[in-house]
Amino acid sequence: NSLPLYSGGLGILAGDHLKSASDLGLPLVAVGLLYRYGYFRQRLTREGWQEEHYGESHPSEMTIHQVMDEDGAPLFVEVLMRERVVRAHVWRVEIGRVQLYLLDTNIEENEETDRWVTGHLYGGDRETRVVQEMLLGIGGVRLLRKLGIEPHVFHLNEGHSAFLTLELAREMTSGPDSMTFVDAARIVRERCVFTTHTPIAAGNDAFPASLIEKCFGSSYEESLKLTHDEFLDLGRVDTNDDMEWYGLSPLAIKMCRSVNGVSRKHGEVSRALWQRLWPAGTQVEDVPIISVTNGVHAETWVAPMMRELFAKYIGADWAARASDKDAWARGVEQIPDRELWDTHRLLKQYLASFVRHRSLHARLLRKESTAYTEAARTMFDPEALTIGFARRVAGYKRWTLLLTDAERLFRLIENEERPVQFIFAGKAHPQDQEAKLTLQQMAVWEYDQRVMQRAVFLQNYDQEIARQLVQSVDVWLNVPRRPLEASGTSGQKVAMNGGLNLSILDGWWIEGYDGTNGWAIGDASVGTDDALTDAEDVESLYRVLEEEVVPQFYEQDAEGLPRRWVAMMKRSIQTLLPAFNSHRMVEEYAREVYP
Repeated sequence: NSLPLYSGGLGILAGDHLKSASDLGLPLVAVGLLYRYGYFRQRLTREGWQEEHYGESHPSEMTIHQVMDEDGAPLFVEVLMRERVVRAHVWRVEIGRVQLYLLDTNIEENEETDRWVTGHLYGGDRETRVVQEMLLGIGGVRLLRKLGIEPHVFHLNEGHSAFLTLELAREMTSGPDSMTFVDAARIVRERCVFTTHTPIAAGNDAFPASLIEKCFGSSYEESLKLTHDEFLDLGRVDTNDDMEWYGLSPLAIKMCRSVNGVSRKHGEVSRALWQRLWPAGTQVEDVPIISVTNGVHAETWVAPMMRELFAKYIGADWAARASDKDAWARGVEQIPDRELWDTHRLLKQYLASFVRHRSLHARLLRKESTAYTEAARTMFDPEALTIGFARRVAGYKRWTLLLTDAERLFRLIENEERPVQFIFAGKAHPQDQEAKLTLQQMAVWEYDQRVMQRAVFLQNYDQEIARQLVQSVDVWLNVPRRPLEASGTSGQKVAMNGGLNLSILDGWWIEGYDGTNGWAIGDASVGTDDALTDAEDVESLYRVLEEEVVPQFYEQDAEGLPRRWVAMMKRSIQTLLPAFNSHRMVEEYAREVYP
């Protein structure tokens, strides 16, 4: 929570992984980079255009400690990059019982260019990405050696750390007892496992050969006892194609004994995506890529008031028993409908205050008109059906799908008897102009007089906004283009708090949805015509909203309780919290992947 080292779901997931490892007593150590400016703070202009602002993070302001050597001097590691030796100091973060070590090149001994290796997360060019990944992979292994830590297994969490496999091999191919790269690679594979989080080839880091050559030079490949072509082929799917870029995922797959996707569907997609890395004739179903479905840290994401309910009806040790399906089935059933519903309504009141405060602050900063600014004080009705949509702005997320049938949308929003309101939040990558245009379209939509009080875009999406939304919304909307959602985790957080998912059947929701704990948009089929798929999904979305979601929310008995809705809230918690928490995920890694 206190480290600005993440941009989205993958970084948050890594934090949840470490928290569960600590809770479970798993002997795990983590290595990352200390980004001086982290990810950007988002500000929107009056025209809805995203501006990026970076604030420098000082170690003295964070819960981190510099690691010193035996002589009391700063511990450091060195990596040869771009024909220069770059030095990195080391910082330690204590996440419960787990130690996270962060490498930092912002020190006086380095040239100015190299001090910026750990400057921005996703803020530089391709060359910066290569040297960041060299520092993480190669420098990470060298750090563990200096600390005297000898891991049983190295877990490459996405391809960014893939160069660590080369460093492990280099240790065995250089020195007096050196061996061939083939023999070294065989040993490395037995010690490394790889998790891929990306369902399309274009989403995996890859670089032109010339850039790899510039950053590595010739000495590293020579120390591996490889020719130049052999070195480059490690990162290629087709080793006969000299023009193919060097990919971190192909390198990781070749150098790891275990490869997994992050949901069952993603495992299936990954087997097809990387089939060519196995011998000719290997059938897709025989590609040895498994899956470990993502989960989230319950104690982090469950609202304090919901935690009190869980402690009362499941037990004080509810968090430790997060994966106990029987305990959750019994305990949640015992929660009185009134108690659960009133708790949820109170959370929505807190959300209303939060939305009004954030909106007022943003409008004052933008110097909006007095009337529009003052409207923020009364916007957002805590009694209205509230739908949240917050995530990274990317094409496959289909941010504007909801707007493609504007009349049906306006009918939902303008209905005075059964109103629907929407909260949006998300950041576009600084270099993704198309995503910025999409974000602008959504941001300016709230200026429309017809939606002004019932649609809001919260700028600078971060962990605080995420927590407020997932703990309080009635419905969480997710409309990715199938099958491009590797897993998704925000909906899992919503479910833990009794919120209901309304989602495309992709990623984790294929496994989570059972017909009683939320709603599905369309079916799980993958179309070949994007325009047709969009039209079908929009029709399904509005049909479900109009015929199921809205009527069920506003259907109340004589006591003012929406009994069917509350029953679905209970089913959401009972079926999804035990199955999609990070304790279950980490235990599965420990049982199926790490041994």
